Amino acid sequence: MASSLPKSPLAPAAFPTLLEIDGVKFATISAAVKYQNRPDVMLAKCIPGTSIAGTFTQSATRSAPVLDCQKKLGGSEQNGAAILVNAGNANAFTGQKGIEAVQAIVNATSDATQIPAGRVFTASTGVIGEPLPFDRITKKLTELNANLAPDKITEAATAIMTTDTYAKGAMAICEVNGNKIKIAGIAKGSGMIAPDMATMLIYIFTDAKVDRDVLQAMTTRLCDETFNCITVDSDTSTNDSVFLMASGMAGNRLITDANDPALADFRAALAAVMRDLAIQIVRDGEGATKLVTIDIAGAKTNAVARQIGLAIANSPLVKTAIAGEDANWGRIVMAIGKLGIGIASDAISIDIGG
Repeated sequence: MASSLPKSPLAPAAFPTLLEIDGVKFATISAAVKYQNRPDVMLAKCIPGTSIAGTFTQSATRSAPVLDCQKKLGGSEQNGAAILVNAGNANAFTGQKGIEAVQAIVNATSDATQIPAGRVFTASTGVIGEPLPFDRITKKLTELNANLAPDKITEAATAIMTTDTYAKGAMAICEVNGNKIKIAGIAKGSGMIAPDMATMLIYIFTDAKVDRDVLQAMTTRLCDETFNCITVDSDTSTNDSVFLMASGMAGNRLITDANDPALADFRAALAAVMRDLAIQIVRDGEGATKLVTIDIAGAKTNAVARQIGLAIANSPLVKTAIAGEDANWGRIVMAIGKLGIGIASDAISIDIGG
């Protein structure tokens, strides 16, 4: 079921075709956590041997699901994995009740899927500060598990939406050691979009066979270059989670070195998927009518370039100039100058739209 909100004018023409990823199955269901008559819970189940990497929000008020996932990341791969996501309630700033809700969902998911609790990862997205009615989810787990199928990733992308106006997905195909590799990703995100990730949940699946530490190194680096480089409202969320899961079913030899030349095509394809999803999230920023990219050249370091870019992107005056279609470049100068990092005025050159 599509979002009831008017679709963003920046939305892609259509949801992309996402190929099945061997070793992963999906199911969705309506649990009425908040929304009525629409899927709002997604379950993904990965086969034993799946490597999992993750990156999470840096917020000091991280949600109970995020804290639980951070503890578990890096567990035994021989038991498979399950991911359970609900929309409509963030289960953040909910204290002990939030912790108990996560444990109840983890245990119910473990019982239904026969995946050990230590390999069950949950996520919640929606309203902050309200107790999660977890019983509405747990009573649906047996049915969810029974409905798992490899061709339901599109439905999964729809089920994790909150204020999103369209489902988000991206696909890439590459090679590792002559083996065809598939990468498919889904995402949700619309508000609280700022570096250190936003209110976004990202799930990327691949059939490549990659060591967990290598997978984590790539995920961390590429998140920094994609999801941590977008902003809509400068507010960092409590629930951000990015997961990359590699089932190993493609048949390539196990990649255990992050510098292995065989990873070059895979790394480029993964970067393309993550960048695609990141831009789709910005395109769906709540009320957004413009998509702007900011390129910084000539900075002393990447860190300084990022600082300058974010100062421009998060400036309310720059935003109003963009919204009003007024190329008032003086506001860009102002945004750079307020950083106070010793940039000489005569060293600044600004180019807007060519």
